[in-house]
Amino acid sequence: MAIQTEFTLRPRSRGFHIITDEVISNLPKLPEAGLLNLFMKHTSAALSINENADPDVQTDLSKIFDNLIAEREPYYVHTLEGDDDMPAHAKSSIVGVSLSIPITNGRLNLGTWQGIYLCEFRLRGKSRKIVATIIS
Repeated sequence: MAIQTEFTLRPRSRGFHIITDEVISNLPKLPEAGLLNLFMKHTSAALSINENADPDVQTDLSKIFDNLIAEREPYYVHTLEGDDDMPAHAKSSIVGVSLSIPITNGRLNLGTWQGIYLCEFRLRGKSRKIVATIIS
């Protein structure tokens, strides 16, 4: 059986933001066992699972991605939506827009130090829509 819901994350600035609690608060009651798929309906942000304890990880990830894919490269053709737009699309393609997380004993079965991240790649991110599909 599958249950699907859609919700909107509040806007955030560029960076890597732990959203585990916000995601869980938007989900219906989880089954004893199953799978949660999260799908972001956007092309300039991404979803990831990473370290949830040390905020230095979020800072370092931002620096890594900003150095990996720079703004204002002379070879960019897609430039009408701002200097941060094309790099945001490229970063989103690298990280991805969906996650699958096991559900065990009615809870997300994340590791001790794992959290769900919104990877916002625009300077001033918008509200982000997420489709959550729960399969039991």
